[in-house]
Amino acid sequence: MCAAVLNGGRGQAAMSVYFEELDFRPTPMGVLSLRRRRQLGSGLDIYEIKLGDEFLMSSLFTVAEIALARLGLAALERSDLDVVVGGLGLGYTARAALENPSVKSLIVVDALAEVIEWHAQGLLPLGKEISGDPRCRLVHGDFFAMSDSSAGFDPLAPGRRFDAVLVDIDHSPRNLLHARHAALYTLAGLKRLAEHLHPGGVFALWSNDAPDQAFETVLAGAFAISATHVVSFENPLQHRDASNTIYVGVKAGLPIQKAIPGTSQ
Repeated sequence: MCAAVLNGGRGQAAMSVYFEELDFRPTPMGVLSLRRRRQLGSGLDIYEIKLGDEFLMSSLFTVAEIALARLGLAALERSDLDVVVGGLGLGYTARAALENPSVKSLIVVDALAEVIEWHAQGLLPLGKEISGDPRCRLVHGDFFAMSDSSAGFDPLAPGRRFDAVLVDIDHSPRNLLHARHAALYTLAGLKRLAEHLHPGGVFALWSNDAPDQAFETVLAGAFAISATHVVSFENPLQHRDASNTIYVGVKAGLPIQKAIPGTSQ
């Protein structure tokens, strides 16, 4: 195994056929690292983002991240959609949104400039595809502060409203990356987020945990229609099925294409 220095000496990466640390950086939240490892059984390269010892994202598990965009946008019947994704990660939610032909523009907000750089530099498999799409703009910012502010999510157009806001940042409404994120998951926080949506706009949230009845009640109080989806997928590491949860809330104001399975009001 040999070592190489990447990004002007900011990170030292261990490389081999089976493992490569592509970059690591100190951040205010902890040491952030990007790794590639080869899965012995399939021969596939798996990309992982870690914050300290905690895994944030893995390209081995992307089904629910893709479902976040598809389920959220499926609740809209109009075209020419302006969409926000909170949390860039490995880019699977953003790409799924861009695959929808009704999406006119996409802003992806991430608090970690390093993750945006990795995409722009092509260190991640979807990086060039996402950053090269003329509909897409990657914004370095605090999604939670933006949600709470009247200026909103577009630094170039304060107060701009959107058709959908899709969020994949915290592990769940209870399991947070930072305590200050908690305000978003309250009734007041969700109502403030809804102010950034057009009438009939959609909020969708990814969660690693099972459905949370207390959060479902809060969601139903903030939106005219709410739904909870359990997304199942195979976990090849444990040889069993796993599941994540997608919450969807629809703001009042415009007709909805169809009732969302499992909706509650």
